[in-house]
Amino acid sequence: MNTNGGFDVDRLVEPDRVHRACYTDEAVFDLEMERLFHKSWIYVGHESQVPNPGDFWTTMIGKQRMIMSRGDDGRVHVLYNRCPHRGALLCPEQHGNAGKAFRCSYHAWQFYMDGSVRQIPVRDGYDNTRLSMDSPDARVKPAERSGSYRGFVFASLSADGPDLETWLGGARVAFDDMCDRAPDGEVEVVPNCFRVVQKSNWKIFLENQLDALHPSITHESTGVAASAVERDYEDRTGEKPPMSYGMLSAFSLPFEKWDSLETVGFPHGHCILQGYMGLRPRDPDTLEYEAVMEKAYGKERAQEILGVNIHHVLVYPCLSVQSPLQQLRAVRPLGADRTLTEIWHFRLKGAPEAIYRRALAYYYHVNSPSTMVNADDLHNFWSCHQGLQLDGGEWVSFHRNAGQDTETDGVITSVTGMSEAPMRNQFRAWKEYMAAGA
Repeated sequence: MNTNGGFDVDRLVEPDRVHRACYTDEAVFDLEMERLFHKSWIYVGHESQVPNPGDFWTTMIGKQRMIMSRGDDGRVHVLYNRCPHRGALLCPEQHGNAGKAFRCSYHAWQFYMDGSVRQIPVRDGYDNTRLSMDSPDARVKPAERSGSYRGFVFASLSADGPDLETWLGGARVAFDDMCDRAPDGEVEVVPNCFRVVQKSNWKIFLENQLDALHPSITHESTGVAASAVERDYEDRTGEKPPMSYGMLSAFSLPFEKWDSLETVGFPHGHCILQGYMGLRPRDPDTLEYEAVMEKAYGKERAQEILGVNIHHVLVYPCLSVQSPLQQLRAVRPLGADRTLTEIWHFRLKGAPEAIYRRALAYYYHVNSPSTMVNADDLHNFWSCHQGLQLDGGEWVSFHRNAGQDTETDGVITSVTGMSEAPMRNQFRAWKEYMAAGA
């Protein structure tokens, strides 16, 4: 039995249902930060956010404030956002350029981008004391581990555990697919992002991302309206409507279409949803892009890249990635009932401008805070969290197709697209993290 802080992890999570306390209990949340967010690999940012020496971005890993910085040697570092002298925040700003060194606003201690000491005022005051300038106690503490995969920077606040690539496992396809679609083989971040504070638990957001049942229900009004506009456009012009309408009308797909898809779950809670949108029309923009890709990769490899059939990859517990459209949503839990999501967009290096604009349309029409799609989801997230605090029942159901999905070497393939296998896979990982060290 794994008892933690007065609750039993084994009794909170069953194969086909979980207790509501997993979402609402602050003691559970605190343990999640300690055992899940501080011990797994968490997304920090993209290398292109700090292109120049001295550049930095600040972020959160669980409850810890962190800095991503680039040094004079070109290396990217991840540091705790804390001066080792008296504990002041070293970088209260969200991002900027620190020049040659970070300078604490309290006593002017200075540190290079890797956290090592550059200068301390009246340095001889530390002669014959227990603090030496080459001591770890005098430098800005780095993250216990940090790493980058295809330019995407992660860090772990635990010295133990699998390396980044091993931990990512099958979820590496999220970043491989995104970068491979760039003729130059890499992407760059669009400099800023949308930020949304959701009044709900972080797990509710992640469970929704690969839920293939809800789109035709939750987003029905958007899908039906967009389909009507598409028909009217074609009747009036005799031409196919712009692709951006299809990004919304796809939400009116019948249940049978969603159920024909497939999800694949991997160890550590990662999961993939098969593609459902036609993203390769025969318009001039697509043909130009394909020609550029063939020139960069050769015809066979270009077709292989463009034929990857995924729409959504969940990198548990921190990311929702839509690689064919260069979208990424980072999850930053703020409390049991509050979650910050950062919605980032990336540009394919070497791709025609029209392809960037196409992906940007999805960013604005579907994922931005101002869309009806996002508003529908946010309402459901809030509604779920409100209901889970009531005494109307103790359990959250994940029974759909339970026991029917197939598992081989730890990889779970759903029997139908609407199977709740992704949610069960997430909670299997959650339970393993939470039980570790009990």
